[in-house]
Amino acid sequence: MSTSMQTVSAATTNKACLKTYKKFIKSACNSTTYPKVCYKALSPSASAIKTDTNKLCSIALSFTLNATYNASSSIDSLSKMKGLSPSEKQIINDCAETTGEAIYELENSLKALANLQGSDHKADEMSDLRTWVSAALTDEYTCTDEFDGQKVSKAVKNTIKKKVLNLAKLTSNCLALFNLLDY
Repeated sequence: MSTSMQTVSAATTNKACLKTYKKFIKSACNSTTYPKVCYKALSPSASAIKTDTNKLCSIALSFTLNATYNASSSIDSLSKMKGLSPSEKQIINDCAETTGEAIYELENSLKALANLQGSDHKADEMSDLRTWVSAALTDEYTCTDEFDGQKVSKAVKNTIKKKVLNLAKLTSNCLALFNLLDY
């Protein structure tokens, strides 16, 4: 076979594989509450995930952790805004704290997920994994609950709500994807 034929054949095979991988991700994401958010987050990693459920969950969790780092940074930036009212400062500080806690919990979730594969106590590891991710989700919602009954500028409210709602969707999707694991 000529080199150009091999290249075309390899490209066709790679394209077919990628299509299979993306179909796997789409099917997995359809089991989540926010399938479009899930697919958008995970499809760029299709060639790394392939059809591996563990890899899918690990990448979903890593993506969520990175989004949490970004949200934390945005919330920290808000705290430097001029002219914040005392209640806005308090809400921003509380959200910074709960986002920091969510980071800690998601980092522990990644460790629990990594421990699953070689563990003799898979049920315990799965329980820990779900507990850490559920705690992160609770922290995310605690942040947005702070707005109830408070006077907060539209800029502060919209920035935090947008970031935290995105995190909550990603985190919720992680919990749903864990149900696909064979443990």
